[in-house]
Amino acid sequence: MSTIQASGQPVRIAGLCADDYGRSDDRAPLILLHGLTFDRTTWRDVAPELQRIDPGRRVVAIDLPGHGQSPDQATYDATALAEQLHEAAQEAGLTAPIVAGHSAGGVLATIYAARYPTRGVVNIDQPLETARFAALLGSLAERLRGPEFPAVWQMFYDSFHVELLPPAAQDLVLATCRPRQQVVLGYWHQLLEQPAGAAAMVEQATAALRDSRVPYLHVAGGDLDPDSRQWLGARLPAATVEVWPGTGHFPHLAEPQRFARRIASLPQADEIRPAPPS
Repeated sequence: MSTIQASGQPVRIAGLCADDYGRSDDRAPLILLHGLTFDRTTWRDVAPELQRIDPGRRVVAIDLPGHGQSPDQATYDATALAEQLHEAAQEAGLTAPIVAGHSAGGVLATIYAARYPTRGVVNIDQPLETARFAALLGSLAERLRGPEFPAVWQMFYDSFHVELLPPAAQDLVLATCRPRQQVVLGYWHQLLEQPAGAAAMVEQATAALRDSRVPYLHVAGGDLDPDSRQWLGARLPAATVEVWPGTGHFPHLAEPQRFARRIASLPQADEIRPAPPS
């Protein structure tokens, strides 16, 4: 599929680099968050497709701290990152946005929506149950912190099943994946050092979202295992779960037109849900 020719305005918002499309109006603005080690250019097909389907709608794709053209930080605590994103949203005039996040960006989108006014969450292929992943990271901790980091990251990269993507999307993933050891360890710090705290943070976020009834869409690139589906159903029973078989870890890149249509159909301005108290 060829890239649709439309471009966002490169901007810096609250210290973060972003591509800013469209204009603010009565439609819900969209914030797009990439996954760990990637950058905002992974949205290069989705954002223009959104502009084609829903012309002029405000869409902002952000480079997370330590990624792309956004600066490194001393720490990457998830709640602090959510606060930084909220500052960016306020500075950009994005009132109660829909927040879509891929992979680790899906966790961040979830935490953001639990703390700040949001009209919806789209979680792209990111399980929220942390125990198994934290246990895996714990078993790999010494290698992650040492010279074997590139080999361990390659193991994670192989699990993405990039080979399922169209050739152009495979090239995009390969070109934008920059696994910097200190940044990866910074984002995974709590999972490595305080796994119980990470689990509690997600539990609190999902409880807040359940109480506030913020619309929640989870798009998975393959079947959810029964334990993951049960875990999500118990905490976010109103969430919509869609499985796009054969798309791997990047369903939004495998089918950008379908993803753009899906996100464009999410709740609009008259469905603002207030975030619960922090």
